[in-house]
Amino acid sequence: MKADEILVIDLFAGPGGLGEGISSVTDENGYRPFKIGLSVEKESSAHLTLTTRALYRKLKDNRQGLQSYHDYLCGQITREELFDQYPEEAEAARTETLHKPRALGDDNEFIHERIKQLVNAHGNRPKIVIGGPPCQAYSLVGRSRNAGIKDYNAETDKRNFLYKEYLKVLSIAQPDVFVMENVRGILSAKVKDKPIFPQMLEDLRNPEQVTGIHGAKYNVYSLVKPANDPANPDYDKTSDFLIKAEDYGVPQARHRVILLGVREDIDRYPDTLLPSSEHVTVEQAISDLPKLRSGLSKQKDDNKAWERIVERHAKTVKRLLSKSFSNTEELDLKPRKGLSRSSKDIAGVDPKVSRHLRDWYIDNKPKCVLNHETRAHMESDLLRYAYSSAYTYLSGGSSPKSKSFPDQLAPAHGNWKTGAHDDRFRTQAANKSSTTVTSHMSKDGHYFIHYDPKQCRSLTVREAARLQTFPDNYKFEGNRTQQYVQVGNAVPPYLAKQIGEVLLELLR
Repeated sequence: MKADEILVIDLFAGPGGLGEGISSVTDENGYRPFKIGLSVEKESSAHLTLTTRALYRKLKDNRQGLQSYHDYLCGQITREELFDQYPEEAEAARTETLHKPRALGDDNEFIHERIKQLVNAHGNRPKIVIGGPPCQAYSLVGRSRNAGIKDYNAETDKRNFLYKEYLKVLSIAQPDVFVMENVRGILSAKVKDKPIFPQMLEDLRNPEQVTGIHGAKYNVYSLVKPANDPANPDYDKTSDFLIKAEDYGVPQARHRVILLGVREDIDRYPDTLLPSSEHVTVEQAISDLPKLRSGLSKQKDDNKAWERIVERHAKTVKRLLSKSFSNTEELDLKPRKGLSRSSKDIAGVDPKVSRHLRDWYIDNKPKCVLNHETRAHMESDLLRYAYSSAYTYLSGGSSPKSKSFPDQLAPAHGNWKTGAHDDRFRTQAANKSSTTVTSHMSKDGHYFIHYDPKQCRSLTVREAARLQTFPDNYKFEGNRTQQYVQVGNAVPPYLAKQIGEVLLELLR
């Protein structure tokens, strides 16, 4: 262990977005001081992804090890063979992710003991705790869903109080700094008609009052707005803790609450994040990836059948759009020929983004594209996709609401025209940042339609991962549904990297 190592304890880690960004930060000498000691995650496929990535971090500075990792990514060796080739590093990666999926609240004895071991071994060097307690019960969508559940009681929903597991770890580890992430909905969530967020802030400032474990107190800062008094941070409104990811180089309108806690005995104050000079668009982020066609659901699925259907739809779409737009004649909606449903082939060009983000995507890039495979869609939905993407193009970037769809394209939903599902078919406009990438992508792609009507499909896992700013060599394990869930639940690593830079400056 080096004298300047910073121990990272990663809780509720998901596929590792927050840890990935922070652990990638380098100092002026190119050294990466943030070392992940453990990552806690209960979902099995996300745990596999975490362990694979942990092994990558231990191999990437070794030329032979990096080549073996790339061989795995491109299908030349299996995951088991990769781990067998490097037994020492593999065991360290498994130890980092606690050898199997584990959950705070269920496996506390094991997790807490491991944290104590790491903290004792680390001595008086800096340490941080990061993570975001699961947010389904706080999110606006989750609360809407809960409202429809008979006898739902927020007071007994354990998900509303998982942040208290985070408090227990703060009491045990007493880190110099903590970072806690959660959904925007936490700012307005209530239990017994009492707002959760002010109480959460009070608990984070003094974990002992909840855990009963004598320990440190913390000042809690916003990462986007300076405190009125840095020594005793206070803010005018709760929204001052809200980070809009699109303002910091992420090609996605993702708004999250991120809290930065600094132990009271540390007499230094954190900087705020520096906004990016421009917003990154969807087209800039994903246009270099191989072009694909969608699959056909409930019928024969091959190129010729798909091309016939999309070409037929193109004529219908142009006719329908001519009633609303005057420039439809110049619109080319004919399908791209010879497309496959998946591709690992490198397109030969780099993302059209700023140099810093481009370098982030393609660092140690493999000679193949990962997790880039399309869904199958029903023929009727393909017509709606073609209409939505063409409408978005003609309108200059505004995806059609349900009321803008012709009656003949309306799905068989009784509330289609009520506005309750206004964005059910939404195209991610080429010239804007995307809307929030969510785990709902695992259920259908209607809200994440590709801007190119000639591909006529929803976004792939890799495209969603690009919008979340995962590097191109980040392998998502599990089946495609599980991969979508992992990507949708993650913290954008490129944003996390910028947070890590703030932490490093604070802890120097």
